[in-house]
Amino acid sequence: MKKFIETISNIWKIEELRNRIILTLGLLLVYRFGCQIVLPGIDSTQLGGLADGTDQGIFGLLNAFTGGAFANASIFALGIMPYISASIVVQLMGIAIPYLQKLQKEGESGRKTINQITRWLTIGICIVQAPAYLYGLGAFGVPDSAFVLGKGLDFMVPAVIILVSGCVFAMWLGEKITDKGIGNGISLLIMIGIIATMPQSFVQEFVSRTTNNNGGLMFILIEVIVWFLVILASVLLVMATRQIPVQYARRTASGGYEKNIMGSRQYIPLKLNASGVMPIIFAQAIMFVPGMIGGAFDDTSFGQWMQVQFSDIFGWAYNLLFAFLIIIFTYFYTAITVPTNKMADDLKRSGGFIPGIRPGKETGDYLDKIMSLITLPGSIFLALLAVLPAIVVKLLDVQAGWALFYGGTSLLIMVGVAIDTVQQVNSYLLNRHYDGLMKTGKNRKVA
Repeated sequence: MKKFIETISNIWKIEELRNRIILTLGLLLVYRFGCQIVLPGIDSTQLGGLADGTDQGIFGLLNAFTGGAFANASIFALGIMPYISASIVVQLMGIAIPYLQKLQKEGESGRKTINQITRWLTIGICIVQAPAYLYGLGAFGVPDSAFVLGKGLDFMVPAVIILVSGCVFAMWLGEKITDKGIGNGISLLIMIGIIATMPQSFVQEFVSRTTNNNGGLMFILIEVIVWFLVILASVLLVMATRQIPVQYARRTASGGYEKNIMGSRQYIPLKLNASGVMPIIFAQAIMFVPGMIGGAFDDTSFGQWMQVQFSDIFGWAYNLLFAFLIIIFTYFYTAITVPTNKMADDLKRSGGFIPGIRPGKETGDYLDKIMSLITLPGSIFLALLAVLPAIVVKLLDVQAGWALFYGGTSLLIMVGVAIDTVQQVNSYLLNRHYDGLMKTGKNRKVA
């Protein structure tokens, strides 16, 4: 505890880091305030049905990502998810469109152009999603009387503009946190949204256990212990790497290279889960399809079975297909984001090689083989974490809202963003000769 307090004191001593943290907290506070502002023209006292209709299922997960803004009919109801969707689309299009491939190779200028394309695509997605959200409020239990101005153009046009502007403003907040704050702005907005729903979910679980004679405080303690173990497993999944030894020839003063045995030895870290949470996001997007197929055959027993099985995110059929898709998408996304051939070419140009492997194509094939081998356990581990909420609901009878924090996208985003943020702060501390958050010991200040 003393070391932790000392580290916090060191953080406060660095003026630049202190200002960045204060700015980040201020912008996050603005975002949280915005999540509570209801759209003009909607009676906030009649949104109880919307809250009940989005407390579980896929819409419960979406509501968690927006920090409750979805269930509040807030100006930030679309959250930052349209921007995430646009980023995924642009990234996938970069595989097939030569123009985007060219931009990816142009460095900082290309990145700025890609970001601008992503922003415009975000606005396009918002223009489609905003009317769908407004018209879908009735299906979630919001009565027509809640719409003070009705559902005519007098309400729809301003509401769509506000929702689109809200998403763009949230996107701007995230970019400002990235540029002027401590980084990972978009990810921090999502994490804060998820964390915002955690206290309410835990209180609901606590009340359910203590008032219904359903295990009591002892079972709450067991759930918390299991939750911490799952967090530990998630940290291991995010941080685990396979280190590939690399030998670099040492350059001499004459411009040539000495014997390889004299070179420096380094490592290429290949992550066990190089795709992060993207396979889960892709799989969740596909999981709408079985329900749609069931709806197309609504008059048959097969169609009714499909609708029942794949509308329950805690059902066995849903989670078996979900886990299978996650494994498939993990391989797919890893293949397009980890360019093993490019890594091999860069290694060859820099005078490096993997001991026992010839530079060039053989090195690329070797790295690709290693990635395939480590992706299998990584994808299975990721799939288990994704379906763990369903397991704890069935085995431990945990409330649906609290179960979402036992795995899946919510937990992995929180763990991943928390680790990245700690590393950002850690780098500032180490640059100022202080011990970081991940390392104990005395200050290393120099005079």
